[in-house]
Amino acid sequence: MTHRSKTKTSRTTPKNLSNERVQQLQNLLQKLALVDPARSKSCPGTEPRGLAVIDEALTHTSAQEIINHERLEFLGDAVLRLAASEYIDRHFPRMNVGERSALRAHLVSDRWLAEVGQRIGIESVLIIGPMAAGDASAKPTLQAEATEALIGALYECWQSLEPIHRWLTPHWQEASSAVLTDPHRLNSKSALQEWSQARGLGLPRYECAERSKQHGDPQRYVCQVHLDDRPIGEGWGGSRRNAEQEAARRSLQALTQSANDNSSRTEQKAMLLKDGDQSPC
Repeated sequence: MTHRSKTKTSRTTPKNLSNERVQQLQNLLQKLALVDPARSKSCPGTEPRGLAVIDEALTHTSAQEIINHERLEFLGDAVLRLAASEYIDRHFPRMNVGERSALRAHLVSDRWLAEVGQRIGIESVLIIGPMAAGDASAKPTLQAEATEALIGALYECWQSLEPIHRWLTPHWQEASSAVLTDPHRLNSKSALQEWSQARGLGLPRYECAERSKQHGDPQRYVCQVHLDDRPIGEGWGGSRRNAEQEAARRSLQALTQSANDNSSRTEQKAMLLKDGDQSPC
């Protein structure tokens, strides 16, 4: 992660990148399997204009530069949804529209974007301000925003979805496999409702509040889940729906873990009692 002091740069004036920065960006493209080192000079992403666009995607607004990631994050949002739709259409042609929509929501979610960003080490090439760098809770948001902006930058460089598919398809395959083997992951609210009703606890109740007015903030809403008149979990999201789903997912995870722990303790107690019964008189 790089800190940059205030240096205002006009969008019409290309930024002069240091040799070190150029190497950082080229290494990132190689990590995404988008650049053949032997032919890197002919790659759209490694030409001066392409490198400037990628650097723009990785320059967070907190660095207080005129040219920052916001434009490319906006573009990346649309590109990501289109590319994910194409991926689903190619790999799951028999899936109905409702299932496609639910799967796509998972494949473009802020949580998924943050995971992908973490895997490629995007934090190490981000240019951010000191306040953002010192906020550990903002790390997933920074990773998600930068990953989405990088998607927009790659599309702008290549003028094609091909590099997006080349980079993201392995990640989508892994995520799709995990989701489709556990359908409840697509709808945590439904899974939590089934869990609570099966135990006679009634319906979960959700209380949401808007904590930010900023459009695109992945933690714009916070939601708390109540079951049997007591809070059981909390989640955040860029929309009320996403916040509710995240709160339900976290709650179900905690409840399931608690149930497993209780079951394990019960089994251990039973074994101890059994061993005691077998002790010689």
